[in-house]
Amino acid sequence: MPFTLSHKVLDEVLQKHKVKPNDLAGIDRLFGGADGYYWYHTMRHMCPRSETIVWVSQEEMRSALQEHENETAAEDEVKPQVLKEAHLAAIAALLADAG
Repeated sequence: MPFTLSHKVLDEVLQKHKVKPNDLAGIDRLFGGADGYYWYHTMRHMCPRSETIVWVSQEEMRSALQEHENETAAEDEVKPQVLKEAHLAAIAALLADAG
């Protein structure tokens, strides 16, 4: 099952679930609980505004998200966040619907 990421997809996910872009608690809940907003923002950052990323499997998506996090954390000289199962499951469900 493909998973599609773009700024348009993320905007549509928020609209579909009636969550405003500045509703951090709502985005947290939607994207898997505490730190959900962090992963939402990570996805917005990793995908250029005019592009679309498509992953063919959940494992490929997990790997891409975690690699991006690891790279940006290294640049900032901080410890990377670890993508939790709850976040991955929520993201997978939301991005699979978008494809």
